[in-house]
Amino acid sequence: MLNSASLRLRLLAGAALTVAIASPVLAAPAPTAAKDTAPATAAADPVIDPAPAGVEPADQTGLGEIVVTATKRETNLQKTPIAINVLSSQALTDRHVQSLYDLADGAVPSLRVATFEARQSALTIGIRGIVPLDANQPAREQGVGVYIDGVYLGRQHGLNAALFDVDRIEVLKGPQGTLFGRNTEGGALSIVTKGPSGKWGGSATGGIANYGSYNGTLHVDLPETYGVSLKLDGVIQHQDATTKNPLADQTGFNYYHRRGFKATARVRPISGMTADFSYDNGYDSNSPFYSQLLNVNPNGCKAGAQSASPACALPGTNYTTLTGSVKPLPSQVVVNGDSRMKVADIGVPQQPSIDKTHGFTSNIRWDVAPEIELRSITAWRGVNATQYDNSGGYHRVPVVAAGCVGSACNFSRYSLADLHQNQFSQEFQAVGTVGQFDYVAGLYYFNEHISDDAATPNSLAFNSALTTISVLDPCTGSGGFGSLVGCRSIDRASEVHSKSYAGYGQVTWNATDRVHLTAGGRYTRDEKQGVLHFSRNLNYDTATQAQLTAAGYAPLDATWNRFNPMATLAYDASDTVHVYAKYATGYRAGGASSRTSNYQTFNPEDVKSYEIGAKTDFWNHRARLNLAGYIMDRKNSQVDISSIQTTASGSFNNLVTINAPGITKIRGIEADLTVQPVDGLTLTAGYAYTYTKIPPVLIASTGVYQNFYIVFTPRNAANGSVDYTMPVGDMDLKFHLDGNYSQATQTFDQFATKNDPAFIANARLALANIHVGGNNAVTISAWVRNLFDKQYVFRRDPSNSLPGAPTTNLTSGSVNNVLGDYGNFNAPRTYGMEASVKF
Repeated sequence: MLNSASLRLRLLAGAALTVAIASPVLAAPAPTAAKDTAPATAAADPVIDPAPAGVEPADQTGLGEIVVTATKRETNLQKTPIAINVLSSQALTDRHVQSLYDLADGAVPSLRVATFEARQSALTIGIRGIVPLDANQPAREQGVGVYIDGVYLGRQHGLNAALFDVDRIEVLKGPQGTLFGRNTEGGALSIVTKGPSGKWGGSATGGIANYGSYNGTLHVDLPETYGVSLKLDGVIQHQDATTKNPLADQTGFNYYHRRGFKATARVRPISGMTADFSYDNGYDSNSPFYSQLLNVNPNGCKAGAQSASPACALPGTNYTTLTGSVKPLPSQVVVNGDSRMKVADIGVPQQPSIDKTHGFTSNIRWDVAPEIELRSITAWRGVNATQYDNSGGYHRVPVVAAGCVGSACNFSRYSLADLHQNQFSQEFQAVGTVGQFDYVAGLYYFNEHISDDAATPNSLAFNSALTTISVLDPCTGSGGFGSLVGCRSIDRASEVHSKSYAGYGQVTWNATDRVHLTAGGRYTRDEKQGVLHFSRNLNYDTATQAQLTAAGYAPLDATWNRFNPMATLAYDASDTVHVYAKYATGYRAGGASSRTSNYQTFNPEDVKSYEIGAKTDFWNHRARLNLAGYIMDRKNSQVDISSIQTTASGSFNNLVTINAPGITKIRGIEADLTVQPVDGLTLTAGYAYTYTKIPPVLIASTGVYQNFYIVFTPRNAANGSVDYTMPVGDMDLKFHLDGNYSQATQTFDQFATKNDPAFIANARLALANIHVGGNNAVTISAWVRNLFDKQYVFRRDPSNSLPGAPTTNLTSGSVNNVLGDYGNFNAPRTYGMEASVKF
């Protein structure tokens, strides 16, 4: 394996050599200015202002300019010294992207999108190896900031809501701690929607697909009246379950029903001022992916000396003896690690999870003078998430043995949770240019209140002979408790108040027409207070002091201060070749783990990034190559370990978040190529190499060093696409095909076990610009996702195939609950047809 110094040298030398070679070759000035072109899905290809649905942009010569707002001002992507990928509305349509989870197939190689556990109700989003595993806790934060029209979304819950009329999605790679603030260590994902035009018009789209799917959108622009323009957006998306649930009247798996509404008013009260006021709400009813039992006792666990079963070793432990026995599977249980199951082996109680989102945003811009624009972004947002996850059935513990009696016959863990979040944010910005200096300055305030609770009752029971299965009483069947509200044994419940204050500034000195030096910094003060209301069904609000002392409990009351600087040197080698070197920093706030009985706190983690890059256009603007190489060092990485917890009722093992000592190393190279060899044909390719290494962590309770891994981060990932447009009379025939590959990677930070490598292709064929009278135009299209119906396990959990974690005895581990690995297969092939009309 390469040591860090060698790897760092090779990365920087390789990127520098590429830039050095590229600069003289590509520096020839273009003979003519570029025109807008047909969109594609790679970094530099999608148009930013595509035509509305129903009228698709006709192909033109050359790759066009792409405008981004990554620096809080509109700039040319190629001249912006930040590694950015842009997905236009047309690129999203070509891939049939309806929500953020549809980007999980690899639309951007450095961007990783995954479900939390098997649940669609909360998404894990990562960039460049910054991928938090368990950010759904109220006092824990994300590592990649997600923004909608400049507003930060504080929770990963509700992120899979239906997308509204999106103009583009900007994927900013690398720490964005100066302009975007905390929790942007890996980067930022910025969703920009379309605003009112002030002219009468609109579009409508309707479609049907397999699995009982249908979708529809309606966008209406009303003409400006008394200085007010109004735009209305509505969306609905539905898909029946792709894995059926045999239990009557219960929801199947991988089902969703989403709908949403948005209204935006644009007011121009005085000359130079534009004020947008919008309200949106979303409803997302969904069920988890089905969790299959992939194998049985793959590590050969058995009672006896640990040395006799060397593969049956739980990370972080040093057992000498294994006790208990591995139970035979009941006849009803199906083991399938090769293919996606169409019908679950055992029917389970399952109702949809419900996510409800809402928000009001005020975005005001005022051109006070040629040198300055003042902006105000005010937002109130909230999400209410109700989780129901019974996807595991008998594929998760507890294991039931023949001859069981009473509650020992119970199984099928029903994971239930409720989360309620409200946030308010206010940002003031001043943006402008004075002489040779471009500047951005701002003040930011964020206030968030979150509460949550969780319970995990069993929902089914075998008889003593394991021949029949019955549904437990939903109120009292699981040890006197159940799944109904008011009948639950609360595993945990917590409440958190967070405030963040920040001031920032960034200045670019355009020293010459070719040399640009940027420096900036951001000061942030975070305040976080939190309490546990319940842990292991103990009410902390009414518990005695002795009980709280036994648990080691203390409320969270913490304050952190950070200064995040950045500096960039950019050089325009020519009009078509731009190179840069960048230093950037970022941090993720600390918090406390509500999964622990003592509400154990952890500190922020900090990252420093060193990056060089080149952005080039050549072949008379028919080709574009963007390169970046980076080194990131992260300090105090937040990782989850199994740890012994003590309470008034005894000891148990739990998942605890700690800060890993040492420096986590993340290294990478990225490349994006776009070529338009002939008019009407656009080819793209993207690649990301990501190396990650967390230093081993000493587990205090066992005295053993344990390896940890960054999840959902493939060492190699790549994609490519083909877009072709052919005129057919007054119409256009459009073809799109993309392919996306990712190498196998870990999906749990404590285990070396990996998911499967993946290759997914998507396609779309459209007949566009069919004129049906007046200015109305229709587009008819057919699309398919996962074209070749590839099946792979995107999430693999080995915890059920290893000995149990220690509670008091550190030398002996039990194999009584060993089953096998369980995991989730990706979605099957889906296909459908759509018709869009512009009016």
